[in-house]
Order: sequence, then structure tokens, then C-alpha cells
Amino acid sequence: MSLALEMEEIANHLANHLNEQEKFVVIEIMKRFLPDNVATDEDLQDIENARIEYMNNETTSHNDIDWD
Repeated sequence: MSLALEMEEIANHLANHLNEQEKFVVIEIMKRFLPDNVATDEDLQDIENARIEYMNNETTSHNDIDWD
């Protein structure tokens, strides 16, 4: 289990037992332990799909996109 998921489960549990001020303090403390660059399962799947598309030459050239 990832650290982010464990922290989320702890936060959900504590949310039912803390008042608003206590929740704020706990969440701010927990944020300090979570890296900013955590890839979600969805992110990892999207990356894998993009790699497969790239290997199969299924990408779109920047020149083929109408950027206007």
C-alpha cells in the first residue's frame, strides 16, 4: 500500500473523530509527509498507454494540431 493511500485512509478515519480545528492541524501535518509528485494509478496507466501509442507510431505531430 502506498504512503499516500495510507495517509488518505488515516485522514478519513480521523475526519469522523476530530473537530474542524483539529482536522486542519492534522491535515497540515500530513501534507508535509506527502511528496508533491506522486503518480496515481490512473497516471501510471496513462503513461503506459502513451508509451504503447508511441511505439506503434500512433502519435500526433505538433504540426498537425490547430493551436488556434
